Amino acid sequence: MKRVLFIFVGILILLVPLGLLSENPAWGEWDSEYFKEKLGFIPAGIEKVESVLHLKALLPDYSLPGANEVVGYYVSALVGVLLIGGFYYLIYFFVRKRA
Repeated sequence: MKRVLFIFVGILILLVPLGLLSENPAWGEWDSEYFKEKLGFIPAGIEKVESVLHLKALLPDYSLPGANEVVGYYVSALVGVLLIGGFYYLIYFFVRKRA
């Protein structure tokens, strides 16, 4: 089962640069300007969250300074997989320890 999961994740990582073919932002990655352009206004909840959080991306726009766009996408994908995998491994480690 682990092997199938690793193969599936590997295939998804290989497909990551397909996002470069689109002019539109990825699902859920809209900023307030996108809403203003598409809807004509910025929803109150979006405005409130942006004013409170001020989050900075680890790899903004999936890019690395001085690197090719495709390389940036692959590095972003690998970092994301490692962070999420590490998070789930920590949960597994603590749950298994209690059992």
